[in-house]
This record gives sequence, structure tokens and C-alpha cells, in this order.
Amino acid sequence: MHKVKSDFLNIIIERGLFNQASDLEGLDKKLCSGTSVIGYLGCDPTADSLHIGNLVSLTLLRLFQKTGNKPIALIGGATGRIGDPSGRSSERPMMTEEVFQKNMQGIKKSMEKFFTFGNGSTDAIMVNNYDWFKDISYIDFLTKYGRYFSVNEMLKRESVKLRLDREQPLSFLEFNYSLFQAYDFVEINKRYGAVLQFGGADQWGNIVSGVDLGRRLGLELFALTSPLLTDANGVKFGKSMGNAVWLNEDKLGSYEYYQFWRNVDDRDVSKLLRIFTELPISEIEKLERLQGAEINEAKKILAFEATKICRGEAEALSAEKTAKETFENGGMGAGLPTFDFTGDVNILDALVSVSLCKSKSDARRMITSGAVSVNDEKISDDKFVITKDLSKDGKILLSVGKKNKAILKI
Repeated sequence: MHKVKSDFLNIIIERGLFNQASDLEGLDKKLCSGTSVIGYLGCDPTADSLHIGNLVSLTLLRLFQKTGNKPIALIGGATGRIGDPSGRSSERPMMTEEVFQKNMQGIKKSMEKFFTFGNGSTDAIMVNNYDWFKDISYIDFLTKYGRYFSVNEMLKRESVKLRLDREQPLSFLEFNYSLFQAYDFVEINKRYGAVLQFGGADQWGNIVSGVDLGRRLGLELFALTSPLLTDANGVKFGKSMGNAVWLNEDKLGSYEYYQFWRNVDDRDVSKLLRIFTELPISEIEKLERLQGAEINEAKKILAFEATKICRGEAEALSAEKTAKETFENGGMGAGLPTFDFTGDVNILDALVSVSLCKSKSDARRMITSGAVSVNDEKISDDKFVITKDLSKDGKILLSVGKKNKAILKI
């Protein structure tokens, strides 16, 4: 690998955030030019919040800004209507316009947590690719840019090849996706001067399409991707929990977000501290030397620092306090997820309604395994009914295992 000189590249390599770049030496030279570089990250509004799977790319762009460069957050108001086939075995369902608009607002809320927006030279801006696609006719687009794309090369793209190899349907709509993303890069360069596009490793083909299109049009553009992050068991990070770990607080409370980080596998702590906190590497190296039960202290620091970045310091402190009251002092922490008790309820229904279990069958398995308790008393009967007289000071504590808890409030 080329020995880099720029602060940004040195930081992301040291922290394990670098996967590959289209021209590492050329990009490094541009980053050392003395003027801020403009780069962008695109997200399609497929849900009304980003989730923990988007965090690596968001962290890349955040560090890009912190090292004196200008980030652009692109909302895929146009590309989101097509659907990226990358990593999927079937076409995304079409959304109504109402859902689409709701999702775009949720994505904006997620992105605003990680960057400083404004009008300054290094302040982030947010753009929507629908603004330039809405006025382009398909005939004009094909005649002007279609000749630069080779179907032979497009068929070799991993996202396309996997579908074809598995004999899974790939619509012409999805096949067009890489053309649209490539044009995004050219247009965002023309409008805002962006020369660098960020993305996850699975986006490499789409991003390089834009670099290639730019080259054919006489532009010097760069691609940079982050690695696919997996946990110690080889599972894509954030997926092993079963449910998405959302970044927006209206989708997931700060306590639950904190607890996700607090409960990661011991083997992942070092890697996650480097990627998802802003602690100095020297401090992280000290935490990496902790062994045995002491690793829990590193996990607490990871949970606090990661929550602080996404939810703010006040929410991180509140979540930390709730965890301490619940697990160290044996109480019902004020920040535990709380749900109104509306009357007698079967234990299976209760566990599902407070999101401690994904389904009744999941709840039944948890009861059979001895993992479920009410007010710290184990429940072995899936017909158990929670009643008002079980409350303590107007609260009933539900638990699945030692770490997943919720309160029914009378």
C-alpha cells in the first residue's frame, strides 16, 4: 500500500476504516493540497431511519469533516425509487409517495446527528438527487451517457452476477441503478465540486461506475470504501441482534442503543472502540490490554462514547445511569423502556408488545429456556397472566435474560 501522508487517510487506516480506493496515491496528494476536499455519501430512503449498518460509512464522512474537508450527505430521492440490487436476492417493494417522503425526513434526522451543517467552507450540506433527475428525459440520458456503459461489464458486477447465478429475477429497473449512481457523481461534481465518493465495500462497483464515467468526461474522481464489518462470529455487524439497531431515538430508545454496545462480544471490543469512538488511539490501546472481567469496563466506555456521538452526551449519561441502577444496584432504572399497563395480559403478549421478544413463538422459547422473569421471579408457564397486583410502586419489571428489561407502568 502507498504510504499515505494526509491526516484523514492515516486516521482511517489506523482505526480500521479503510477498505480500498480507486487511486490511493492521487487521493492522498489531493488531500495534502492545502485546500479542503469535497466528498459525498449517498443513502437511499428505504426506511425512516438509518441503522447501525450505516455507521461505518457515516463515521468515515464524519472524520473526513473533522480533518478539514467538506462532506455532502446525499439523499437518494431518485435512486431510492429504483432500488439498489446490491446484497439483495429480490427487488425492493415499491413505496407510496407518503412513505417515501416520511423516510427521507427520517434519513435527514439520522445524518444530522453526525455532521456540522452550515454555510462554512467545511460545513456539511444535504442534497437530494431527485432535484437533478426530475428534469432529465430518459432519451436524453441514454443518448448522452448510455454509450459510456458496457453491458458486458455491468453483467460482471457482483450485485448482478449473484442474481443471475442464482437464477433470481433482476428487473431492468434495478439493472439501471448503477447508471443512475454513476451520473450522480458527475452531477454532484458539476454542482458542488465533489471529487470523492464514500461507501461500504458492497458499493464498490456502483462507485467505480461513477469514477469511470467521470474519466470519460474528462473529470478526475475518486472512490473510497470502508470494509464490511462483521462480528467475532462472522455475522454482518448489527444483524446478529435480530432487529435493526436504529439511529433515530423515535425508533430505538437511547438506553436500548447504549445496551447494544454494552452487550457486544468481548472479542469485538477493540475493533469497535477504534471505529465507533473518538477516543485517542493511545487510550484505546490501554483498554485493549484489559483481560477477563475487566473487559466490562472497556464495554462501558464503548457504550457511553458510541451513544454520545449518536444521541448526545446527556442521553449517554442518562443511559449509563439507568444501566448502573438496574444491573449494579438491583433497581428499576428510570431510563428503562416503559410501557403503560392497560389490564391483565398474557406473558407471551406482554413480551412481544414491549419488544423483548420478536414473536409469541420466540417468547415461548425464552420461557422454556428459563430466561423470562417478572419482578425477578422466573416464569415457567407460557399461560402466566400479568395482573395489577404484581406491581411494585406502580411498576412491573419484565426481563429476558440478564440484560434485556422493560417496565410495565400502572
